[in-house]
Amino acid sequence: MTVRTAELVMAIVTILCSIALMVKSAELNIGWIEDRGPGSGAWPFWLSCGMLLASVATLARWFLRMTPESRSQEPYITKDNAIVVGISVAAILVLLLATHVVGLYAALFLFLLFYLKFVGRHSWTVSGALTLGIPIFIFCLFEWALKIPLPKEITEPLFYPIYDLMYS
Repeated sequence: MTVRTAELVMAIVTILCSIALMVKSAELNIGWIEDRGPGSGAWPFWLSCGMLLASVATLARWFLRMTPESRSQEPYITKDNAIVVGISVAAILVLLLATHVVGLYAALFLFLLFYLKFVGRHSWTVSGALTLGIPIFIFCLFEWALKIPLPKEITEPLFYPIYDLMYS
């Protein structure tokens, strides 16, 4: 498969997935609920809509051959790429399994540290900043702003002091 063909296939697949997610999300309330905020289907619906628009743009650019990828006849996957993809898949699988043992935030911390420092070969400064910053951002977004608790499993007691600050 060439890079050009892969781009076409992915544009079509993401368009179809976006439409399916929008239809499924629309089964829930996608509007604004007075005194509560967005309905339960609003975020998935609008994120899927954004993904649909981006995928349509990719498809249009593919037809017009606007990008180097849309003109490339090189092989899509090389041996080096396959190795990186394999490591990435294994790391994500460990992330998912670890989430059930140590909770999302600790698992995400370990995943980011491994992926940024050892796979991405970023500096300790960049790796450390992102490894700490991303879980903190996700915690603030979901737990504090959206009031959606994410799994913490055995690390839950570590969050009690934070809950005391948030809810006192």
